[in-house]
Amino acid sequence: MTFLFISGAEIVFIFFIILMIFGADKIPDIAKGMAQGIRKVKDATQEIKTEIKKSAEKKGIDTDSISKEIDKVKDDIDDLTGSMKRNL
Repeated sequence: MTFLFISGAEIVFIFFIILMIFGADKIPDIAKGMAQGIRKVKDATQEIKTEIKKSAEKKGIDTDSISKEIDKVKDDIDDLTGSMKRNL
């Protein structure tokens, strides 16, 4: 198993170091704090998207066509990078 070019053994080693540094009793608190931080970022991102969409609709901009164009660009990038990922 590799995740971002890190093998399973390396992940286990990193968790072991974290366990040694923080101790077993602190790890759940750290994970909870990280999860709350990630949740806040997701919520803020969603609020920003909503505000941009509302503002665009007020100005008469068709957000659906923009979303379709963005999806096309994402697909093109995935097609291009997919071949690169396979070659690695």
